[in-house]
Amino acid sequence: MKQSKRKIIDVHAHIFPEKIREKAVEAIGEFYSAPMQRKGSPDDLLTYREKAGIDYFVVHSVATAPKQVLHINDFIHAQTQEHPELIAFATLHPKMDCLADEIERVIQLGFSGIKLHPDFQQFDIDAPEAQQLYALVDNRLPILLHMGDAHKTFSHPKRLARMVEKFPGQVFIGAHFGGYNAWDDAETYLIGKTNIYIDTSSSLFAISPERARAMIERHGVDKVLFGTDYPMWDPAEELKRFLQIPLSEEERAAILYENTAKLLKLEV
Repeated sequence: MKQSKRKIIDVHAHIFPEKIREKAVEAIGEFYSAPMQRKGSPDDLLTYREKAGIDYFVVHSVATAPKQVLHINDFIHAQTQEHPELIAFATLHPKMDCLADEIERVIQLGFSGIKLHPDFQQFDIDAPEAQQLYALVDNRLPILLHMGDAHKTFSHPKRLARMVEKFPGQVFIGAHFGGYNAWDDAETYLIGKTNIYIDTSSSLFAISPERARAMIERHGVDKVLFGTDYPMWDPAEELKRFLQIPLSEEERAAILYENTAKLLKLEV
């Protein structure tokens, strides 16, 4: 009997407007001191439907300045309207004017979540202006946060742990197993908490399959989401790394597809 195709959602992919794409991709590579694997374009990303068998991609881009927010959200929305395989997460900036209005706008436009990058946007996850943003979102959309940095503390796992406790009804997703280059701290402060999801992006190049398995088991398979961090990584290679984690087929199906589909209430 022919085995049915595995269903996959990539919850962590970045795309950029053509005008700034090359500069944006270079800036990310410089920030992480790592060569970028791909181009950051919607067309390039969508080739991984065939190359890696990924069905849907949750796409976002970060506004490093408040004035960029509306333009980026308009771009993301337009791309998801043109390509039904793309699912939109909005950007916001804690220091932007009309923050409440933009939150209402992206909800009305049908965005499925919000992505924030405290290190690029230079705010502490638990800062008063960030807390105001979470309160305005008011549990209506999940918030995906870049987590962890080797040099700064904007996105330290301890900060998100405080917010998870202060906003128990808000769904937070801690990217990169809860702490890029800070996995020990992620295990101390985030892994095992019941009201936070984590994604697998930008981690499996550094942590062993056995450690990843242990973190997943401790956190709960139902709270782990597959992500690639395109264009930093090649999604096909990230999928190969994920499949090296010793998991059952049922656990793989949950992380690769079912958990994200349920969380985002996707009819896909």
